[in-house]
Amino acid sequence: QVQLVESGGGLVQAGGSLRLSCAASGRTFRESAMGWFRQAPGKEREFVAGISRNGDTYYSDSVKGRFTIFRDNAEYTMSLQMNSLKPEDSAVYYCAKTPRTAFQASFAYLSRQNSYDTWGQGTQVTVSS
Repeated sequence: QVQLVESGGGLVQAGGSLRLSCAASGRTFRESAMGWFRQAPGKEREFVAGISRNGDTYYSDSVKGRFTIFRDNAEYTMSLQMNSLKPEDSAVYYCAKTPRTAFQASFAYLSRQNSYDTWGQGTQVTVSS
């Protein structure tokens, strides 16, 4: 059973940066696409960024140009570099893993929550104005 553990959340001022990390147990990490989602109080969980097995990346319009997702298959980790943070980025951020997939994955696939079968416990990001 693969487990995902997020880290790196915290409190930052608007305009600042944070890097979130997601550590995966189990070798199936390399056979899966990965994604980041977030949920703000009173709102539904939403897609932030996704990365396929071959490294293709996709972003929501709200974070495009500010966030970067990347993965290290040798270390079984995935990260999200968040720059130019805004108060509206405040949320609990979750990393997620799909079942074994093809090397390529589409935005439509990676942006759907039901594409993922394993989720982390979440890490809080708070951006003050």
